[in-house]
Amino acid sequence: MKKFTFALTFCAIGFILFSCNQKKQGEVNNSASDTQMENPPAEGFDLTGSDQKAIEIADMVMEAMGGRKNWDKERFFKWNFFNARMLWWDKHTGDVRIEMKNEDRTIILVNIMNEQGRLFHQGIEETQPDSVSKYMKQGKGIWINDAYWLFMPFKLKDSGVTLTYVGEDTTQAGVRSDVLQLTFKNVGNTPQNKYHVWVDQSDNLIKQWAYFSENTMEAPNFITPWNDYKPYGSLLLGGDRGERDISDIEVTNNMDESIFRGL
Repeated sequence: MKKFTFALTFCAIGFILFSCNQKKQGEVNNSASDTQMENPPAEGFDLTGSDQKAIEIADMVMEAMGGRKNWDKERFFKWNFFNARMLWWDKHTGDVRIEMKNEDRTIILVNIMNEQGRLFHQGIEETQPDSVSKYMKQGKGIWINDAYWLFMPFKLKDSGVTLTYVGEDTTQAGVRSDVLQLTFKNVGNTPQNKYHVWVDQSDNLIKQWAYFSENTMEAPNFITPWNDYKPYGSLLLGGDRGERDISDIEVTNNMDESIFRGL
């Protein structure tokens, strides 16, 4: 697989604010409306511009991943992003801790709602306002990117998203899937991006995605698998992205909150 770059994509602040369903997405019945009621769209989701079938498939994905109620109730998350950095996230408060695996051992403590926090290099706190402000913005961007690589399936009906049903296709691994397209309106750092996601017709889990840096592009910048789904807390998450893995995943409602305050 060709080497890829990481896309900094912000679909919505909705991050703050799964009983597998084994039905094939093509089978639409009265339960579809019930599922949508259990997974209401975020404020600003492009409901009128999105395909009904795409919305129904998105709801099935949410259910297969553990369900909306479980997603909303889980609070603390930890993961290792491609062995480049460790992240801790308090979904209820917006507090994030990022430990960079660089020579400076940079630690960024940032609240992604207000971009306030603290910065450490080699165990020493940096207090110069311009430097702190720069790293707070960088920290939020890192969280946006790294969280989307792990939690994107929960973000299909976020603010600013338009969902389109592309059709049936097989993944590079041969998995028969329904393909959804995500485009964005006036939201996030890179609203010009586009994604295609392949939803396995047998278990409603996303098994592959394609990233387009411009929504007018026909060929993607890269395609990677989404594999190795396992239960974490009450959710189902997968960290296999082909060339690299998201590892050390933890989901819990019990974490020492001091980790977001200092060393």
